[in-house]
Amino acid sequence: MNRRFACLALGALAMMSSAAADPPRLAKATFAGGCFWCTEAVYAELKGVKSVTSGYIGGKVPNPTYKDVCTGLTGHAEAIEIEYDPAVVSFEKLLEVFFATHDPTTLNRQGADVGTQYRSGVFYHDDEQKRIAEQVIAKLDGAKVFPGKIVTEVTKASIFYPAEGYHQDYFAKNPGDRYCNAVAAPKVAKVRKVFKDLVKQGE
Repeated sequence: MNRRFACLALGALAMMSSAAADPPRLAKATFAGGCFWCTEAVYAELKGVKSVTSGYIGGKVPNPTYKDVCTGLTGHAEAIEIEYDPAVVSFEKLLEVFFATHDPTTLNRQGADVGTQYRSGVFYHDDEQKRIAEQVIAKLDGAKVFPGKIVTEVTKASIFYPAEGYHQDYFAKNPGDRYCNAVAAPKVAKVRKVFKDLVKQGE
């Protein structure tokens, strides 16, 4: 009896050890909020975010280049694809940061950046993300958080094309860039202040 109990206990410990070793199940979120240098910099700050990739989504031309997208003729938006751990940070929290760090009321524009490639968009990966995005937008509009109506598109995610290598981690790699200092740095500072409970510590 004792021997059987010991075997069962060892089996349970083995299962617990195996479960502890399993990597977290990651989810994807894809947002467009103007220049992807800025959006990427914001989400790189957050706990539970494992990777952030700058790229292009929502267009009709396959394998677009940055030069192609800048024409505004491919239909793509500058966007980021986030891999995150839902057990650490929820999709709703990611959206909360999204709407707090860009202007979702200006159609095809973010500040001085003008064109369809700079549009505001949530590209959902499942029905639950769509429901949450629409709910959050309705709540923000209802509370009149912004002076104008939110024009963020909520669209099913299509093929996401990673941008050229020099665009990845641009803010971190180019601390002296004037655009980043003028636009990205204030957004990062806001996240660190307003969402300090979500910000990675010592990473």
